[in-house]
Parts: sequence; C-alpha cells; structure tokens
Amino acid sequence: MPLARRQRARGLTFNVNDDSQWTVGEYWALAAAALGYPPPPQVTWAQAQAQLSPMVLSFWSESRRLRNARMKRVLGLQLRYPTAQEGLAQA
Repeated sequence: MPLARRQRARGLTFNVNDDSQWTVGEYWALAAAALGYPPPPQVTWAQAQAQLSPMVLSFWSESRRLRNARMKRVLGLQLRYPTAQEGLAQA
C-alpha cells in the first residue's frame, strides 16, 4: 500500500520533492552539466516577458521553493537521493 494511503496520512496533501533548495535555473544548469551540455542561457524577467507566452510567464511567476519536512516526518521517508545532484549522478 502506498505510504500516503496509510491512516496517519489520510486527508493530507504533500508536495513531493527532494531536499534541494536550488532555483529552477540552478537545477537546469545542474541537469545540463550531468548530461555533458552547457548550461541553458539565463534571461532577465524583462527578457522573459518579451519572449514567453502568458501561460509560461504565469508558471514562472508562481515558482516556489518547497519544504519536504512534513512529507518525510508523516510518511517516515528517508530519501535515497536527498538532492537532485545526487540523483542525477546516479542516472
């Protein structure tokens, strides 16, 4: 039975994520490096507004850093790869 279906987690919502506190740009640079590619270009918010659709801008403006302490505490999880860097190294 999946962990979230256990009685103690019933009715709770979890943001599932690792322990990383990187920005999205930092993550994509890390992923590119792991695959042997140069980091993607970074643009200012003004440049993004000129280049991206309203839907994409809406997504990026709502991007948040998440904490996973409740997920680990309530579900009793110990992450195999606590950060994206550790996970990407094993990929």
